[in-house]
Amino acid sequence: MGSVRDHDHDPWEGRLAELCDRIRVAATDAMSAALADGALSAVDRPVGEGAGDVTYGLDVPTEQVLTAWLEECARAGPLSLLTEDAGWRHRGPAPLGGESVALDGFDHGGPRILVDPVDGTRNLMADLRSAWTVIALCPPGAAQPRLSDVTVGVLAELPTSRASSWRRLAARRGAGARLEHRSATDGALLEECDLACDTDDRPDHGYFPFFCFSHAMRPLVASLAAAFFERVADAEGADVRHCYDDQYISNGGQLALLVLGTYRIIADLRGALLSRVPAECTSSRPYDCAGAILIAREAGCAVVGADGGELDFDLDTTTPVSFVGFANDATRARLQPHLSAAWVELHATDP
Repeated sequence: MGSVRDHDHDPWEGRLAELCDRIRVAATDAMSAALADGALSAVDRPVGEGAGDVTYGLDVPTEQVLTAWLEECARAGPLSLLTEDAGWRHRGPAPLGGESVALDGFDHGGPRILVDPVDGTRNLMADLRSAWTVIALCPPGAAQPRLSDVTVGVLAELPTSRASSWRRLAARRGAGARLEHRSATDGALLEECDLACDTDDRPDHGYFPFFCFSHAMRPLVASLAAAFFERVADAEGADVRHCYDDQYISNGGQLALLVLGTYRIIADLRGALLSRVPAECTSSRPYDCAGAILIAREAGCAVVGADGGELDFDLDTTTPVSFVGFANDATRARLQPHLSAAWVELHATDP
């Protein structure tokens, strides 16, 4: 998809790519310093509570990058920016030049942008697994946007200290999705290609995760997953011994693996199950996944709501989000009926 990589076509795509690079450098530098000191306490301790989630030491330098980037962009033109730490901020050029100024709301004629600078903080701050920067861009509008308004998505990998390369996935609505694979040493381009899902609808021999972060919700999610796999075994002849699980604490990472063909499905149903669990649990939020959902769809994956229906939601810091992603439409056609049946069965029981 030439248009996705042609930053001259849309200057905002170039700005977003540059922002991803700055975030990656900030996160890498913070992790390198912590590892050099022989302790991760500088990055893996909570330091506050943001608008959407806990803020850890690793999040602080990346949020500082975002604040500086917002100021730089706002001097040139108006925009709205949502982050999990600060929520929505609206800024634009000062009338007499110089610093930017706060604006009253969305009706300023500039883009509306969501950025989760480190989606997967808990993985990366332990140097365990990549995190991802997740960005969704919506065109100008007078009100808070929804998922259906997203026109550009970016997923940029924040690799661990052992990685020799990193990946960036990007998409524009209606124009497909594209992958860049670059060296972690000097940023040299190793691979660049269009992203297109496969057509395999196999019901086994792959990863079919039902993600569950909170321990209080795990029995409920496990019960739903068990009912689903029992139906798939009976109706599709699946060898469910080879339906593997993976608890990747990053919705951006989950959807990247779906796009790249590693996952056959990914089900994050936490938001739709919150009312059935007496303990306080976390769920996915819009900034975790909005840009990644667009990329997955542009690559040919099917991403739907928890009940198999249409997926749309407000782009804010509080809305609980649930979604199911399928590697392709054929997989959805084959497996969605069994998930829907298990879902109905679960909701037929008393919460």
